[in-house]
Amino acid sequence: MVDAQPDRTLVWTITVVRTGGFAGLSREWRVNSADDPGVDWPALIEACPWKKRYPPSAARDRFVWRIEADAPPRTHRATLPESALTGPWRVLADRVKSAASD
Repeated sequence: MVDAQPDRTLVWTITVVRTGGFAGLSREWRVNSADDPGVDWPALIEACPWKKRYPPSAARDRFVWRIEADAPPRTHRATLPESALTGPWRVLADRVKSAASD
């Protein structure tokens, strides 16, 4: 079985929102793939397990992450607790945060 290659012709808008924590504040980072063509955004997006569902964290004062990747007609959305922000999720979130801060 051959894995489908990510569609690199789409222009993605990737949004990462972190809410919660001790003060309950929100932070948002957003990047447009066309503005940072040196990053293989489609590969980063496709590496994430978008269909996986995560139970809410039982721990108090933890962050919740909402990650969205939009390139109409394709849309991916996920909400995950801080403990699940690992692997491809962490890579994508960190790259968006870095690109949005540049």
